[in-house]
Amino acid sequence: MATKLRSQTWFDSLEYYAFARRAYIRSEGLSRQSFFGKPVIGICNSWSELNHCNIHLRTVAEAVKRGVWQAGGVPFEFPTISLGEVFMRPTTMLFRNLMAMDVEESIRANPLDGVVLLCGCDKTTPAQLMGAASADLPSIFVTGGPMLSGDYKGGKVGSGTDMRKIFDNYRTGQMSDEELCEFEGCAARSHGHCMVMGTASTMTSIAEALGMTLTGCASIPAPDSRRLAMAELSGRRIVEMVNEDLRPSKIMTREAFENAITTSMALGGSTNAVVHLIAIAGRLGIQITLEDFHRISKSTPYLANIKPSGSYLMEDFFYSGGLPALMRNILPLLHGDCITVTGSTIGENLKDSPCYNEDVIRPLDKALNTEGGTLILYGNLAPNGAVIKHTAASEHLLQHRGPAYVFDDHEHMLADLLRDDLPVDENTVLVLKNAGPHGGPGFPEWGQIPMPTKLLKRGVKDMVRISDSRMSGTSFGTVVLHISPESAIGGPLAAVQTGAEIVLDTAGRRIDINIPQAELDRRLAAFEPPKPHYTRGYGKMFLDHVTQAHLGCDFDFLHGEAK
Repeated sequence: MATKLRSQTWFDSLEYYAFARRAYIRSEGLSRQSFFGKPVIGICNSWSELNHCNIHLRTVAEAVKRGVWQAGGVPFEFPTISLGEVFMRPTTMLFRNLMAMDVEESIRANPLDGVVLLCGCDKTTPAQLMGAASADLPSIFVTGGPMLSGDYKGGKVGSGTDMRKIFDNYRTGQMSDEELCEFEGCAARSHGHCMVMGTASTMTSIAEALGMTLTGCASIPAPDSRRLAMAELSGRRIVEMVNEDLRPSKIMTREAFENAITTSMALGGSTNAVVHLIAIAGRLGIQITLEDFHRISKSTPYLANIKPSGSYLMEDFFYSGGLPALMRNILPLLHGDCITVTGSTIGENLKDSPCYNEDVIRPLDKALNTEGGTLILYGNLAPNGAVIKHTAASEHLLQHRGPAYVFDDHEHMLADLLRDDLPVDENTVLVLKNAGPHGGPGFPEWGQIPMPTKLLKRGVKDMVRISDSRMSGTSFGTVVLHISPESAIGGPLAAVQTGAEIVLDTAGRRIDINIPQAELDRRLAAFEPPKPHYTRGYGKMFLDHVTQAHLGCDFDFLHGEAK
């Protein structure tokens, strides 16, 4: 047990402000006995009406408070900024680091002994993990959970993934305005984050795999009553963690990060996990590289039959046993002795975690793929690396060469893709520049370049697309992402011109432009950077300090001391 509660240095000293703080706490209707000398637990809430994924977190917070009171602590809920992926422009990734700073400083500046963090939407989970790692007070996560499965004309549909397919049907005249309107009401029919294995489901699963949630937390659907029961239990547990002084730095070790990468690969998780895990680890001074992802992917089978790479949805995953069942299947590949917020090890937590449907959660000997879902590429276009989610790609395109058609920016791309005379075919490689951390700005989800309308009308469903941007974890297709260094700072992608031959060789782990090195060098020497998007405020700070994709896109001044 901690020798003295951190919060008591705010409330129990000889200075005037200790008296004033006690008085102002009592102005909230609390008696002195309700808070003085007891663990003070912050509930860090990313609720917002501009974030549909997290809109139920006020109710979740009430359940956490019940647990805190039951265990003898006193809860105080506080807000931070909330990042709603669908609503914010140009991307929530621009503000992930800002939210992480908000979380860290809110925890550090207030009289808190421990914190429960409520998250769900894509960037809220990594931002809170980054902030909690930096603050390093006893912390436990309660994720918001996925939506209920969508249903349209008797068939299950997944938000994001099936929405993209349906919208392509609408673009090509295969669907009426009325049908599209009906589908809008069927695709996302409850609160919670996307119910496919997109970035939100990936990152909440990673929070559990890291050991930062109670066992089984990540998979419970948002409207399920067990979500609130889990929140209550988490409120009870954080008080015990304060007494044990169990901090994120003791849980999120290098071995825990390897467990998280392994779990993400078995899930067929989002490529965005690569960027986020590197950033979270960096806050703790732990160096995770792209080669760690490649090494673990090569030895981890893909087991979760969930869209966009598989056939089912997160609700099916939960009913089949959820993340504990999947992690038990891969326990031989995990560091089973890693401690978690439960106070027990991963191995101890998973020993009684049955699977109820082996088509949804495959055993090791019936894997969907012998390797994980993410492949790391290099080459003369990506000297610092790039990623491709090859389990969601078209197999016939994984070895491909074809002429480039280049879009210099996002708006140019959107306009051109509608042209019936666009000079492309199924062999063309679509290339998007200026969509990375600086170029976007903020590293937006523009990488799944929409299929050209003229090709959709011909029945072409996929083609090779490359960029220095990200894509939503709900996306699919043969898409090379996170090319580093990015084009806006003079990376090799800046030298690509329409007509140049692009070679994708996933077997050799390469993405290249087929021109002489001397010509590539000449073009890059003549490169002139675009005008910066920001000259003041947070935007300028982002441009001045953000690292490249292969380093996690965190701010250079927020990295922890190397271990």
